[in-house]
Amino acid sequence: MVKEQKKQTLGEALKKLEAIVGWFEEQEEVDVEVGLKKVREGVGLIKEGRKCLAEVENEFEEITKLLEEDSDEA
Repeated sequence: MVKEQKKQTLGEALKKLEAIVGWFEEQEEVDVEVGLKKVREGVGLIKEGRKCLAEVENEFEEITKLLEEDSDEA
């Protein structure tokens, strides 16, 4: 059985990124393996955030076109 991953919101991804940054700031000495794991997680969150922003931008453009079409008909 394949486990379905829940898609995160942009806000959730940003909170997780903030937590990762905070973790690094709190460390006097960073364990390289743990740090690398956190960096990889951060990269994944950034990619996910970019996708989310692109989807929002596309939706915004569609709404703008609809509004322009409505104003052209008036």
